Amino acid sequence: MSTPKIVSLFVAGLVALAPLSAQAEELRRLMVTGEASLDVAPDQAEITLGVRAQSEEAADAMSQVSASMGEVLARLQDSGIAGDDIQTRQVSMNPVWSRIQQGGQDVRAITGFEASNLVMVTLRDLEAMGGVLDDVLRAGANEFRGLAFSFSDSRSVQDRLRTEAVEDAIRKARQLASAAGMSLGPVRTLQDGAPDGGAPMMAMEMARSADIPMAPGSVSLSHRVSVTFDLLEASAPD
Repeated sequence: MSTPKIVSLFVAGLVALAPLSAQAEELRRLMVTGEASLDVAPDQAEITLGVRAQSEEAADAMSQVSASMGEVLARLQDSGIAGDDIQTRQVSMNPVWSRIQQGGQDVRAITGFEASNLVMVTLRDLEAMGGVLDDVLRAGANEFRGLAFSFSDSRSVQDRLRTEAVEDAIRKARQLASAAGMSLGPVRTLQDGAPDGGAPMMAMEMARSADIPMAPGSVSLSHRVSVTFDLLEASAPD
């Protein structure tokens, strides 16, 4: 066999083995998930509240809502809540359908209109929250969509948790590699997961009474990362 043919067969063999080599290299990788979490005391709360009213005329319904909401906003400002911490979330107007008798038949018809105005308020003084809620109830607020406690400096905590999550991934990878009789190689990929955190929304009872009692509890913050490592043959002992 001539030399050029031998070289050609050798090159062809290398090309054919390349995918197998890449596949074997791919199988020598380990992907793990690192996690970290921390419970912190909340220092603020977000509440969505508003006013809802019905009337036969749409204009009258919206007029009632606007007047009551004006009183609610005034109470919030009197409580020391900054304008930047009050945000309109929804203003709506919907027909009210009812069953009526018309021409001897039971039919659905519009019998009025319902207007609503919702705002989201950030309360930064948790100790004063019960009094603030009682004030807006007395001012005319009759709709509450929920209350959520949160931690204002969550970014610094998430930075800490991100680092701890990576450390957790490295610890898990070393343990798995050792159990498999392999050595842990360098990092191939590192994917940062979305942070989790914040208390769930909680329903509130609307009570015309003294200050409404609240129990903020704690806020659980967490972070997750995915890391892929190379797996190497364990070094033989000397």
